[in-house]
Amino acid sequence: MRSFFVRWASTTFAVFIATGFVPGITAENPEALILAGLLLGILNAVVRPVLLLLSLPLIVLTLGLMIPLINAMLLSFVGGGWIPGFHVARFGSALVGSIVISLVSWALNGLLRAESSTVRVHTYSPPSPPSNPTGMKKVQGRVIEHESDPE
Repeated sequence: MRSFFVRWASTTFAVFIATGFVPGITAENPEALILAGLLLGILNAVVRPVLLLLSLPLIVLTLGLMIPLINAMLLSFVGGGWIPGFHVARFGSALVGSIVISLVSWALNGLLRAESSTVRVHTYSPPSPPSNPTGMKKVQGRVIEHESDPE
């Protein structure tokens, strides 16, 4: 559940960055920005994998250049009136905005993942070595042979 909130926060921050740098993408208030980040995150988690699977031949044919177009379609869908106060004016703005959002989200998720893995590495303690490196058990006593087996 924590990773969902981290991804939502990084997507919302990336949308905030896109509204500042990309002309044509506007958010009138913080609530619109937060809802746009939430809806975009849900669409990226649910609808985007289906769209990627359906357009797989085009993705292979264009060497991956179809993926930013799919991201731009999702962003223009979110900015097309679903969230009051969040607007995407043109498809060109959605394309540039999707690239900015992808790069910022990728960088933030990478930084957050690196911080969490650093914590895991520092808290890791290796297992203690075995007390008997050969793995053989010591046996004490004597061996008794049974004479009931005639040869």
